[in-house]
Amino acid sequence: MRLPIYQVDAFTDAVFAGNPAAVVPLESWLPDATLQAIAAENNLAETAFFVRKGDGHELRWFTPTEEVDLCGHATLATAFVLATVVEPGRSRWEFTTRKAGSLTVTRDGDLFTLDFPNRPPEPLAVPPAGLLEALGGPEPVAVLKSRDLLVVYEDEAAVRTLAPDMSALTRVDAFAVCVTAPGTGGVDFVSRFFAPAGGIPEDPVTGSAHCTLIPYWAGRLGKNRMEARQVSARGGVLTCELAGDRVKIAGKAVLYLEGAIHV
Repeated sequence: MRLPIYQVDAFTDAVFAGNPAAVVPLESWLPDATLQAIAAENNLAETAFFVRKGDGHELRWFTPTEEVDLCGHATLATAFVLATVVEPGRSRWEFTTRKAGSLTVTRDGDLFTLDFPNRPPEPLAVPPAGLLEALGGPEPVAVLKSRDLLVVYEDEAAVRTLAPDMSALTRVDAFAVCVTAPGTGGVDFVSRFFAPAGGIPEDPVTGSAHCTLIPYWAGRLGKNRMEARQVSARGGVLTCELAGDRVKIAGKAVLYLEGAIHV
């Protein structure tokens, strides 16, 4: 079997930056074990698979080790492939997902906007065992939780200089840990994202984390539209908006490679 594959750098306008995702269009769903094996072979933070369903598409995402409930950068990458290769001329796509409901992506020029669920965090009275020791660094301002743990620091420097113990972080009771602080230089907030237990030691740019970051910072800053930067080594830029029970996350993408899988 020969399957097309595209690798897209998301939340950036230049290759070798942003977050790389593999996108694999399918005629019909393959066995889950095959999808997982392809994602493991790709060894990227996420591989997205989609199948046409009526006028929309079913969409699933896999890390090298497991299927995830929501992924922003691979959804952006999928919309980019649809817009530039599969369905040029369209400017709106609707995706049916297994756990995140219906997601839409719209295109305005080279900017793609994701319409995602709002996942506000709740404060934790006590941080999970081992969390702060695994992260190292200064004492955080707050620890909250939605799908992921959200650890808030006083300033951007604290986020940038963290060097977590990834082995210790895998033992913390959470899918992932997002760290954040106020931004500088015209950026409202910055973040980093660690998910070693899911096969992603540090994710370069994490759209799904902004489902929680956006409501947190909107409440703290008193504004619904914000600019964000994920300050990983590759880095990425996201334009964010709180829209009731939804969030809108916008960014650009570029094609890095295209080819074929033989399975």
